[in-house]
Amino acid sequence: MSTTTDLFDLSGKTALVTGGAKGLGLAMARGLADHGANIVLVDIDDAPGEAAAQELASATGVRTGYRHLDVTDSAAVDAVVADVAAEFGGIDILLNNAGMVIHQGIEDVPDENWRKVMALNLDGVFYVLRAVGRHMIGRGSGSIINTGSMSGLIANIPQAQASYNASKSAVHNLTRSAACEWAEQGVRVNAIAPGYMKTELTREFFEEGGPQIDQWMLMTPMKRPGEPHELAGAAVYLASDASSFVTGSIMSIDGGYTAA
Repeated sequence: MSTTTDLFDLSGKTALVTGGAKGLGLAMARGLADHGANIVLVDIDDAPGEAAAQELASATGVRTGYRHLDVTDSAAVDAVVADVAAEFGGIDILLNNAGMVIHQGIEDVPDENWRKVMALNLDGVFYVLRAVGRHMIGRGSGSIINTGSMSGLIANIPQAQASYNASKSAVHNLTRSAACEWAEQGVRVNAIAPGYMKTELTREFFEEGGPQIDQWMLMTPMKRPGEPHELAGAAVYLASDASSFVTGSIMSIDGGYTAA
């Protein structure tokens, strides 16, 4: 009989992590590596991505790799997924994390900015989901974890970011759709919906403070932003056998923001 500890053991499994060079993707990748998973980071930011892969290998002893990948290029996605699967003997876990935000009011958003956000946040997520999903269906197992957002559940204020909110709502329903289609084929698909997080890109913004930060924290019951490492436990849970009966779920990790 497996122990509770065994349920979270990822030894021998391989995780592909998009947007893994830094921030939330790297923090979740570290959590998987700490539980024994081999890690392949993919990103367009090569220097930090390669450095992060080397650091993970040194710190955890797991096998790691890095691949340059623009997830909005479906042919490149298919090629990288095939390459990683061949080199590592398969892909067991996908952290589908690459994304971006542009803050503009709806009336001011030019077509190119709308498409830029949708291309990365939705099209890119779909291309990677599809490529890895095909691979996992062939193996009869796998866990896919998409990075959604609490912004896919509510319309944030006071900032204007309709394109981001719409893209993350779509990611959530894509998650549910894939979960239903692939459940009988052994592939689980879930999403993590983070709230306001203090990453390398936002840390200075949070530390400077101001009316917008004050409003965000007023609306967050825990009265603070999250730290990237606080997503790692959810990623490990959804990647592991501990969540073997969980699929189609959107897990909010937002300090209570969407509960208030």
